[in-house]
Amino acid sequence: MPTPDRDELHRLHLVNALFAHVTGHDLYLAEQIKAAITTSLDEAEQRAPADPAFIAAAAQLLEKLCGHLPQHGFYHWNAAHSLTAAEPLFARAEIMAGLKHLAPYRESTLLVTNLRAALLPPSGRYTERVRRDYESLLALIRDLAAARTARSANLHLLFL
Repeated sequence: MPTPDRDELHRLHLVNALFAHVTGHDLYLAEQIKAAITTSLDEAEQRAPADPAFIAAAAQLLEKLCGHLPQHGFYHWNAAHSLTAAEPLFARAEIMAGLKHLAPYRESTLLVTNLRAALLPPSGRYTERVRRDYESLLALIRDLAAARTARSANLHLLFL
């Protein structure tokens, strides 16, 4: 088997992290899931690992898998669903809604996608200001999750 290139390894580690409860961190099973996602997308090999279509397909598959686990809660927040979604006030409201949805579950997953893309200006330049805003928003989400999750609960906080 040829050695995978950097993008393929990135995708494989992404899938392995997302589906750890299914694969048990078995890279062979993660490779099969990755292959299923990429074959469902046109020209997947030419896409970047952080491609929105790949992330959307992985999030949809993760939601289906978590939906079949009766004791496992799942909430997905796409930070790029509107122009203002990634602003701290709106992000806080979305994360609080997600944490409220997950509160009854002892085991749950909170998936946050497209956070970096939502903060990038139309020019697409990743400036120092954008980096600070991104780090600040990550900290806000982590702090909210830590403060609003019961100690007995196991919350998986995933950022894509």
